[in-house]
Amino acid sequence: MALLSVIRRWYFRQHLPILEVERRTGLSRNTIRKYLRADTVEPKFKVPDRPSKLDPFAEKLSAWLRIETGKSRKQRRTAKQMHADLVALGYDGSYNRVAAFARDWSEDWAMIGGRRTKLQAAHTKLSHSRAFIVRAYPLQTHEMLFDAMTQAFRVLGGVPQRGIFDNMKTAVDKIGSGKVRQVNARFAAMASHYLFEPEFCNPAAGWEKGQVEKDVQDARRRLWQAMPAFPDIDALNVWLEEQCIAQ
Repeated sequence: MALLSVIRRWYFRQHLPILEVERRTGLSRNTIRKYLRADTVEPKFKVPDRPSKLDPFAEKLSAWLRIETGKSRKQRRTAKQMHADLVALGYDGSYNRVAAFARDWSEDWAMIGGRRTKLQAAHTKLSHSRAFIVRAYPLQTHEMLFDAMTQAFRVLGGVPQRGIFDNMKTAVDKIGSGKVRQVNARFAAMASHYLFEPEFCNPAAGWEKGQVEKDVQDARRRLWQAMPAFPDIDALNVWLEEQCIAQ
């Protein structure tokens, strides 16, 4: 999948001739042409119902995480401490599941259909112009990621050559040392289809993620605190798009 993506970027974005791609890869021209004709459109799929032992404790853990974000870094409880506290409340699942929840946790709330609803927000921002788009979703799924990127490309007017991503579980199956990542196959297919080169933040380098976290906080202050009620999530996303374009 990685080689397919590179070949497609060389040919369609950098306009390298097939002969040059052949020289760089050592592949035959027929193989390269087959790669270039490959169907890279991400197929639709239904999210399977995979209940987790953590589900009954998700609201409690989210509340703890909201409290911890208001503390200094030295005062915050670690994921191991929160796992131990959940065990004391009856949780019998793994520490890794708690750690993954804490790592991926980022939520916002809105009044939708007369009910206060928990949402996951996708933030996409261009590095040079600082133009940005925020969209809301009920869950962190592959559908959320793919739709967020597709809508961002539409609103921002094109596809950048390179994208920098957090190490979200919908994009990365396994984190290696340095910049080594085992990229999720569906995410790799999307990158190959849209012809952008994905890069990922280094978990040990907090400054790389700092700008993203600042974007989240800025969006909450600018958008979510002054947000009206909406009949459904589609209406919310129309409003968010209008606000992002205006700002």
